Amino acid sequence: MSSVKLPIYREAIVNQRSGLSYLIFHHKLVLFLFVLVFLGGNLSFAQERSEKPQNSGSDAVSVAVRDLQQQVSELRSAVSEMRSEAAEYRAETLALRRELEATRAQSGLPESQATEADHAASTEASAGLPAGSLDRRVEALEGSSQLLSGKVDEQYQTKVESASKYKVRLSGIVLMNLFSNRGAVDNQDFPTYASPRTPYDSDGNFGATLRQSEIGLEAFGPKLAGAKTSAQIQFDLAGGFPSSLNGFNNGLVRLRIASMRMDWQRTSLVVGQDSLFLSPLSPTSFASLAVPAFSYAGNLWGWIPQVRLEHRFDLTDSQSVMLQGGILDNLTGEPPYAQYQRQPQAGEKSAQPAYGSRVAWSHVLNGHPLTLGAAGYYGRQNWSFYRHNDSWAGMADWEVPITSQLSISGEFYRGKTVGSLGGGIGQSVLFNGNPLLAQTRVLPLNSVGGWSQIKFRATPKLEFNGAIGLDNPFARDLRVFPASQGIYDLTLLENRSAFGNFVFRPRSDLIFSAEYRHLRTLQIYNGNSSADQVNLMMGVLF
Repeated sequence: MSSVKLPIYREAIVNQRSGLSYLIFHHKLVLFLFVLVFLGGNLSFAQERSEKPQNSGSDAVSVAVRDLQQQVSELRSAVSEMRSEAAEYRAETLALRRELEATRAQSGLPESQATEADHAASTEASAGLPAGSLDRRVEALEGSSQLLSGKVDEQYQTKVESASKYKVRLSGIVLMNLFSNRGAVDNQDFPTYASPRTPYDSDGNFGATLRQSEIGLEAFGPKLAGAKTSAQIQFDLAGGFPSSLNGFNNGLVRLRIASMRMDWQRTSLVVGQDSLFLSPLSPTSFASLAVPAFSYAGNLWGWIPQVRLEHRFDLTDSQSVMLQGGILDNLTGEPPYAQYQRQPQAGEKSAQPAYGSRVAWSHVLNGHPLTLGAAGYYGRQNWSFYRHNDSWAGMADWEVPITSQLSISGEFYRGKTVGSLGGGIGQSVLFNGNPLLAQTRVLPLNSVGGWSQIKFRATPKLEFNGAIGLDNPFARDLRVFPASQGIYDLTLLENRSAFGNFVFRPRSDLIFSAEYRHLRTLQIYNGNSSADQVNLMMGVLF
């Protein structure tokens, strides 16, 4: 394309130069003739004046002055028009030169050849050679039109336009999971715990899914009070299944994140539904994106509506401290009471939000950040009939680069009534009867858990990860009321999980991964169950 466009642009510049030279020559000729006529008229007027009587001299002078003023006005108008047309020709010539340079850069034409071609075109124009036939001019215009159309099409293909005209960025991942399970699990494609086998269960199963694919939008707005404004929204397809044939392959859209930010130099304000800032880390796994890896196995998590404030202190060039604090929607980990109407649950019935805070210290070590953090959480729950419980948790997180290639990370928590954050294997409280009756007692469930991961970066494109996790509700609480209230129907005593995987990124937008995961879950009266999963993954980031 570029090799065809270069002659077209040179021809256009030659035409422009020729037109400009012709215009200047034409106006100079007109000006010269006008001066001759003007001088001739003045000479004639002088002769007539010497021959006429003296008493008519004043009238003749007045007429001559008026004629001269009119001629001067016409001359100024002509000069103004000539300057305007010359400026337009110069602007068009400059634009053509810029397009020519851009096309030359795309075509890769050597500078020497391009300079010789431009010089030849200039020589032809200065020599007064024909600017080109009508067909060549039409061809040049068609070439310019095609180039502009191509540029416009390319712009529309690469730009996401918003109604506000501010920058918008599309991102996400298309992820394919091929999985094989041995043993019974709660969820076939991304299991979180092992369940007892029933007569309906087989020795294993095999399947594939794309419902862990994600899509998101980021919008970058104007500055407000010195802060950069931005927003993001993120969805996946793990919101359940439609009641249709092969509905497992048609996952329902689910809202994960919808948040807005105001970022100053060291302070940030975050408003919206976002990840749990009290537990910022998760194990590295593309086998479990719909829920973070080790959910209900020691990894506290949640996408919760919140308002939080963050502030960073720079101690030295390589050390900093971050303070975070905010309020969160006071959840209990229960499913909704109704499908289409939102009714308050125990946390929201307390008429107050949940509260959270975190402090973290960071230091650059071996080219990576070493981070140590500590966090706290508190919420109040009202289970009606004056049955109140406190929900609280203390957390710690760490990320330590041992060398430039080897690092460890993890989290630990100790809490009570934290099923809404995935603690207690999703169990918050226990009942000794029907929770709708006033005489039923409500017992808060204590739990402890955590996880740890070791990461080895063999190359910039290949890494290996190994991790273990554990969530342990207190047995003394479970034995008092062995009927749990949470997202599971079973009374789960302990949940363990471990995995090993590799992640290979041949390109920044392409991911290959394979993972083996083992799960072992204990129940209060039904012994323990175990399961294994092998997961092969391919993902494309955009």
